[in-house]
Amino acid sequence: MTTHLPAPALTSANPVLRVPPAAPADAAAYFTASLAFHTDVSDVAAALEAAEGGGDPGFVLVDTRSTQAWDQGHIPGAVHLPTAQIPQLAGAFLDHAVPVVVHCWGPGCNGAVRAAAALAGLGYQVKEMLGGIEYWIREGFGYRTAEGPARRDPDALTAPLGADACGC
Repeated sequence: MTTHLPAPALTSANPVLRVPPAAPADAAAYFTASLAFHTDVSDVAAALEAAEGGGDPGFVLVDTRSTQAWDQGHIPGAVHLPTAQIPQLAGAFLDHAVPVVVHCWGPGCNGAVRAAAALAGLGYQVKEMLGGIEYWIREGFGYRTAEGPARRDPDALTAPLGADACGC
């Protein structure tokens, strides 16, 4: 038997408000829970930078893309563990006691979500780095290619120019 949920009440001609916003307590719970599942490029970069010189960022960054994509460019310090190989190789690269942050190409790719689901299913604590390597590069953080270290100027649409942080 299929149960159908009632459609939300349409309360306005305004397309944004046709479905009313959630109650503040529900919104607070939802957005707080979201932070348990996601982090962003700037926070990952700040944690990795603070750990440079032998410190511990408190997590392992995992690049879930293919070997060809990894060779094209990857974040220094990341572990390469393609999504399809997680069931076979996660135990060789990861410690269940250390949280994992996964990333893939960018916001148009759900590879990191698939990888996070696979890792969570194996008992790992996991977060997704929103934006993937695309936003890592677009925000001006360094990456490594087959030719060596690389960095692009920040994209003004993704990162503040001339500032250390976006302030969010």
